[in-house]
Amino acid sequence: MTVRVRFAPSPTGMFHVGGARSALQNWIYAKQQGGVFVLRVEDTDAARNRPEWTEGILSALDWIGIERGSYEGPYFQSQNAEEHRAAARRLHESGRAYYCDCTREAAQARAGSQYAGYDGFCRDRGLPSGEGRALRFRTPDEGVTVVVDLIRGKPTFENRLIEDFVIARGDGSPVFLLANVVDDMTMGITHVIRAEEHLPNTPKQQLLWDALGVEPPVWAHVPVVVNEKRQKLSKRRDKVALEAYRDEGYLADAMRNYLMLLGWAPSGDREIVPWSVIEEEFRLSEVNPSPAFFDEKKLRAFNGEYIRALSVEDFVDACRPWLTGTDTIAPPPWQPAEFDADAFAAVAPLAQTRIAVLSEIVPNVDFLFVESPLIDEAAWAKAMKEGAGDLLDATVAAYETLTSWDAETLKSTLEAVGAERGLKLGKAQAPVRVAVTGRTVGLPLFESLEVLGRERALARLRAARVRLP
Repeated sequence: MTVRVRFAPSPTGMFHVGGARSALQNWIYAKQQGGVFVLRVEDTDAARNRPEWTEGILSALDWIGIERGSYEGPYFQSQNAEEHRAAARRLHESGRAYYCDCTREAAQARAGSQYAGYDGFCRDRGLPSGEGRALRFRTPDEGVTVVVDLIRGKPTFENRLIEDFVIARGDGSPVFLLANVVDDMTMGITHVIRAEEHLPNTPKQQLLWDALGVEPPVWAHVPVVVNEKRQKLSKRRDKVALEAYRDEGYLADAMRNYLMLLGWAPSGDREIVPWSVIEEEFRLSEVNPSPAFFDEKKLRAFNGEYIRALSVEDFVDACRPWLTGTDTIAPPPWQPAEFDADAFAAVAPLAQTRIAVLSEIVPNVDFLFVESPLIDEAAWAKAMKEGAGDLLDATVAAYETLTSWDAETLKSTLEAVGAERGLKLGKAQAPVRVAVTGRTVGLPLFESLEVLGRERALARLRAARVRLP
C-alpha cells in the first residue's frame, strides 16, 4: 500500500501556524514512508473564500519548504461536488440516511430543553427529498465506535450518544463532514494526520466510511496549539498568521524547526537541529497528545540563533526585502537612491549579532541612509541633559582635528573629552549617539561613526548642538 496523506486547508483567511505544523507533519510522514502528500483546498464556503487566500496558502507552504510541484494537487473540494451528492444518494438509498424537516426549535420543544440534541423524530417517517428537508445519517443505537489513533490510542465513543447528524442541507448540498470523507475516499487517502479539534467528528466520519463500504484511514490527531493562558490559539485574539511571522522577518528554517517542536522533540537535550535530523527522527507515535504551547518569545530566541548562524553574505541577502520593501513588507524610511550597499555590508556583521527578526535591521541601520537621523524624542530627552551642549561642542572640536577617522581613534578621542568633564565613556557617548543615530540603542557607536563618515557625522553633531540651549 502506498501511503497517501493530505493537507486540507480552507481559503478563508491567513494561514494559521497550527495548520503549518500539521502540514509539516504530514509532509515528513509521507517522505518517511515513501508516500504521497496531497494538497486539497476545501473551498466550498463560497461566502468566505477568496482567491488571494488560496494563493496565500500556496505561498506559505512554499516558504516552509513544501513547494509547488513537489506534491499532488492542489485539488479543490468544490470540483468534487457531484461525488458528494452521489454519496449522499447512496446513503439514502441504502437506508443509512433519511430526510428530516425538523427545525432546531421543534426538536428543543419536544425535549423541553434548549440544550437537547436531535431526537431522531423523522427516522421512520419516510419523508422524500424536498425543499427544506435535510438528509440525516442514521447512527447505530447500540455498540461503540473505536477510533484507532496513532497518537491517542483507541478513543471509544458510544454510538447511542452520537445523534443522527446532517450530511446534506435542505437545498441538497452536502455538508463538510460528508464532503471531507468522500474526498478522502476519492483521493485514496490512507492516513489522516490533523489537529485534535477534529477528533469529536472522527467517529461520525468513521461511521460514514463504514456505511459507504470503504475501510477508514489510519487516524492521528496531533495536539491542539495553545497560548500562554492555555487557550486554543485564536485568529481573533492571538498572532497566528504564518505570513505575519514571515513578513516580520522570521526565517523559514527557524519557523519550521520550532513548529515541529509543538508536541514532539528530537533525541537528546536539544531543540535547534538541522531539518535533516527532524526528517529522520520524527515519529507520529512519539507525539505528545497534551496541548502544545506556542511560545512567541521562544520562537524569537530560536530565530535569533538561526540569524547568527547565517554567513554574512546570506544575512545580507536575507535582509534585502526589508531594505527595499515588497508587496507585503513596507518600504524603509529612505529613498532607494540613498541606500549604500557598501555601507550596509560594512555594518551587517555588527547588526547580525543584535537582531532577533530581520525587520529589526531597519531601525538599526536607517541612520546611514537618511539625510537626517530620525530622532526618538524620548531618547533625545534622556540623553540631552545639562552639559550635553558643552560635550557636543568639545566633541566636534576634537573630531574636526582628527587625521584618522576610524573606530578606535573616535573612541579614544571621545573618551578623553568625557574624562575632562568627569564622565565615563558610557555617559559621554549617549548625546553623541542620539545626535548621530536618533536613538539611545543601536549598533556600536564608533564603528557607526566610521561608516557614516566624517562630514555627515560632524554635520549631525553640529545640528544637534543647535537644538540645545
